[in-house]
Amino acid sequence: MEKVLVSSCLLGQAVRYDGGHNLMESDVVRTWLEQGRIVAICPECAGGLQTPRPPAERVGQRILTEQGEDVTHAFSLGANIALKLAQQEGIKVAVLKARSPSCGNQQIYDGRFTKQLIAGQGLTAEKLCAAGITVFNEFELVAAAAYIAKLEADAV
Repeated sequence: MEKVLVSSCLLGQAVRYDGGHNLMESDVVRTWLEQGRIVAICPECAGGLQTPRPPAERVGQRILTEQGEDVTHAFSLGANIALKLAQQEGIKVAVLKARSPSCGNQQIYDGRFTKQLIAGQGLTAEKLCAAGITVFNEFELVAAAAYIAKLEADAV
């Protein structure tokens, strides 16, 4: 059975920068939970950041808060921890929070704190993809489930 690395905020854990969560109400997620497939992580918390914390955005290879504090080290540490966890668990698929400077898999905010999106990945998504782990976001659950089904069918 394929396990799935999932952003903790998507499972209802209050780990967002503002102390909130992004709970996914989904039959797919409920099924994965019942099957014991989900391995949860918040890379930002794993990297040592507190909740709540100042919002941060990716600017090139750095992650900065709106006040200009460089929090790249914590984000990078969290990305490394997430990758190590995924590798230890044999995970090939992740479902991460869209647009996050850690977890965004297709788009991230542009680094000017104006809510403008650009093509790009968060540090964790980038690191997982570089290691061969396929990353989806919470709006791609059907595709993620289909991908997992294909992996499992191919393994038979």
